[in-house]
Amino acid sequence: QVQLVESGGGLVQSGGSLRLSCAASGSIFSISAMGWHRQTPGKQRELVAIITTGGGTNYADSVKGRFTISRDNAKITVYLQMNSLKPEDTGIYYCNIWGRPFPGGPSRDYWGQGTQVTVSS
Repeated sequence: QVQLVESGGGLVQSGGSLRLSCAASGSIFSISAMGWHRQTPGKQRELVAIITTGGGTNYADSVKGRFTISRDNAKITVYLQMNSLKPEDTGIYYCNIWGRPFPGGPSRDYWGQGTQVTVSS
């Protein structure tokens, strides 16, 4: 069974930076994509960024130009570099991996339990 553990969250002032990491343990046959979602106050969980096996990336409009997602497939680790943070970025950040647990099997989502990011004014 795969487990994801996020780290790197914390309290930062507006305009500051944080780097989130998500380390996976267990085994996955293949990975199609890795991403980050967040749960912000008063909003539903939203996609923040995703990176595919081909290296393509997609970002929420609200974070484009400020956040950068990267990955280390060998370590099954995904990172989120967050710069120019704003108070509205405050929330719980969850990493997820879309992967195939075994050959020929269906792909599925794996989720971490989240890390808190708080951005003060």
